[in-house]
Amino acid sequence: MSEAANSADPELDTEVMEALKAATNPVRWQVLQWLREPEKHFPVQPEITDPHTVGVCVSHIQARAGLAQSTVSAYMAILERAGLVRSTRVGKWTHYRRDEERIAALLGRIGQDLGPLA
Repeated sequence: MSEAANSADPELDTEVMEALKAATNPVRWQVLQWLREPEKHFPVQPEITDPHTVGVCVSHIQARAGLAQSTVSAYMAILERAGLVRSTRVGKWTHYRRDEERIAALLGRIGQDLGPLA
């Protein structure tokens, strides 16, 4: 077995694989892209929430995606379990934002694991 295979962290590998699996769905991928610049894709109500610190209401995501609320909620739960988004409750509404630190760490890990040999 190679040195790289011996040094791999199975728990980290599982986290990376779960994140990749969550992002491969076209709608979830699109939502992640929309949440990168929420003010371009969703109604912004700064008097209620900041889309970068609190997030975007799931009802706005649902309206933009054109899917049933239950489907969007299930998709967002998958993205949250994978560590790609975080949720915040504001009253009876759930808001989602990207977890930029986690995404950066996952991208770094992917680059480390799949980067060039030289």
